[in-house]
Amino acid sequence: MSPILRRSILLIFTFLTIASCYFAFHLKFEFYIEQFFPEGDEDLAFFQDFIKDFETDVNFLLVAVEKKDGIFEQKFLEDVHDFTLKSRSLPFVEESMSLTKISYPLKTPFAITSIPAIHINQPERYERDKKRILEDERFVNTLISEDATSMVVSLKTTPNVSIEESKVLMPAIDSLIEKYNFDDYHYLGTANFTKEMARMQQREITVSTIISAILVAIVMFWIFRRLPGIFISLTSIGIGLVLFFGILGMMGRPMNAMAALYPVLMVIVGTSDVVHIMSKYIDELRSGANKKDALKVTIKEIGLATLLTSITTAIGFAALATSKVIPIKEFGWNAALGVIVAYVTVIFFTTALLSMYDAKQLMKFGKGQAFWHNLMDRSYHFTKNNGRKIAMGISVTILLCLWGISMITTNYKIESNLPLRTKMTEDFLFFEKNYSGFRPVELAVFAQGDYNATDFEVLQEMDKIEKHIKTIPHFRSTASITSVYKSINQMYKGNKKSAYQMPKTKAQFLKYQRVADKVPQNSTKIFTSRDNKKARITTNMLDIGASNIKNVSRDLDDWIAANVNSDIIQIKQTGTGLILDKNSEYVRTSLLQGLGGAVIMVSLLMAILFQNWRMLIISMIPNLVPLLLAGALLGFFGIELEAGVSIIFAVVFGIAVDDTIHFLSKYQISRRNGKNREEALHITFLETGKAICLTTLILFFGFLVLLFSIHPPSVVIGMLISVTLISALVGDLLLIPLLIRALYPEE
Repeated sequence: MSPILRRSILLIFTFLTIASCYFAFHLKFEFYIEQFFPEGDEDLAFFQDFIKDFETDVNFLLVAVEKKDGIFEQKFLEDVHDFTLKSRSLPFVEESMSLTKISYPLKTPFAITSIPAIHINQPERYERDKKRILEDERFVNTLISEDATSMVVSLKTTPNVSIEESKVLMPAIDSLIEKYNFDDYHYLGTANFTKEMARMQQREITVSTIISAILVAIVMFWIFRRLPGIFISLTSIGIGLVLFFGILGMMGRPMNAMAALYPVLMVIVGTSDVVHIMSKYIDELRSGANKKDALKVTIKEIGLATLLTSITTAIGFAALATSKVIPIKEFGWNAALGVIVAYVTVIFFTTALLSMYDAKQLMKFGKGQAFWHNLMDRSYHFTKNNGRKIAMGISVTILLCLWGISMITTNYKIESNLPLRTKMTEDFLFFEKNYSGFRPVELAVFAQGDYNATDFEVLQEMDKIEKHIKTIPHFRSTASITSVYKSINQMYKGNKKSAYQMPKTKAQFLKYQRVADKVPQNSTKIFTSRDNKKARITTNMLDIGASNIKNVSRDLDDWIAANVNSDIIQIKQTGTGLILDKNSEYVRTSLLQGLGGAVIMVSLLMAILFQNWRMLIISMIPNLVPLLLAGALLGFFGIELEAGVSIIFAVVFGIAVDDTIHFLSKYQISRRNGKNREEALHITFLETGKAICLTTLILFFGFLVLLFSIHPPSVVIGMLISVTLISALVGDLLLIPLLIRALYPEE
């Protein structure tokens, strides 16, 4: 490479790196629950139309405050009441509610009045208040725990709270709540999830970048043992990472839930490209070529092979773009872009720097070279002498994999996606244990014919459904317009616990309806539509797993179909929880579609590259085995196949193909140079075997970096990809020679 061209390339990359640093600092982190809704889904479209008449089911923030020896203590209740009142003035809070603000309606001979649920200033009435409240199904598991050691302040927030709004709201709540001497407090709601998940993303990117950098520095020192070699490799990888983040920043692409994987991905892909290019360049120099010729051969042979591996890896990631889940789709496109950025950086920037040095300046030679030569030589002879054993071993492995795949489950839980050892997760589990959980479930009620949503017959049918829901242990509370009439009935009957039920006759109902019409509309509009033709039954389900929830929902639909008069009302389940749970179905279908498309596209590239149907078979079979193994590990270890974990297959396929291309490309070159089958295989093992072993080890430890993550899906992804990539290496070294010998018998 001429000095002028080299300086020009280095100057261009210097400028691009500086510009990328600017844009990288403008990256935005994004987390909102709607991004996990499957795009184009008919149930999603229905839900979005449904909430136009009502309000979204996640515009709340629950604050549970504890008093270990019981909440019925005057100072504690005064503090809760004060917090309830003051929290209304917090930014992005529209309303607040707690037991300290609730009153029971009371019918007197003169008028309807009310009495407080808790007589805060009359401690002598606490026992009576406690007994009445704990017998009231409206409050237990929603505003007070069954053991009466905690109570909830429910804040209604503005719809679709953004990250920036959450970063204002949550610190404001923290500052307010710290003024009180509560034993402990817990948050549950979109605003808290949004802020904490965004903070987790920032933490994950920082930690994974630092650990990956340390790992690569150690690996490069171990490989090269010379400062120029270490400097070139680390600088190339670092610039590729900076350029990638800079491009994302310039394009305005936000960092979503999968962003923590980007640094690891860029580092290991860049490292793989660097090792292949530098290893070949050094080998050419050691064989006697001058720098110019060595670089020319390196770019011609390894540069082309690396281009093909980059394309196939990008195709593997782009397969994720078929997903209907936005974070998965965006990860696929961004990862594919990152692979191309890494390749361009290595093929131009790295080669420009390499052209300045000879072999001894780049690498320290010693016993390590003999070790790799002997290892690859033994590996070659092992495949030559043990073909039948290898075939039997692989056959047994495939059968075991199929067994494991049959055990895969999609019964994922919200808990499985929450960051480990964080207050947010502890708070989530607290609400799961003591209250009604987080998964919102909505039943849309459509009044039929001439009926209105507030007619007696309609409410009777709704009451049937609510009574049935309360018999299902995974539900702990319900709310609908029926609660208004049940409360009025209870009021007319002395607020007895047993009187909280629908009036038994239509005459009674019509009498109560006149009272209900006087209830402020703000209290009832969340339960019925403006045209009075639709209503809602809202509840929450415990986090029992997507598959279990699907079974419960199906049983509920069956019960409704058998027991509810469809001439009066029609029911459709909806809500945020149902939409999120549909991801499990789309994960499976989009995974198969995406991988199928990727396999076809890579097969076409292989066919163009090798122009031989036998080489196409040889190139594809070894890369399907790691996919089977990844699926089997999910089944054997009981890991739920959910949206985040599903990317394992695309990553494994995209990266595993790389080593196959390098191996077969070298084999083809040796054959074109006049070598027979065994000579070509032997040369391929000795010259390419070391590079693919090193890159696989780098990939193995690179993905193990994710074990430091606090995000459970990332930990699973790191562990499984690391293991399956080792299996891909074993498949290349054992299965490819076996297939070549089977399909190309020696003349």
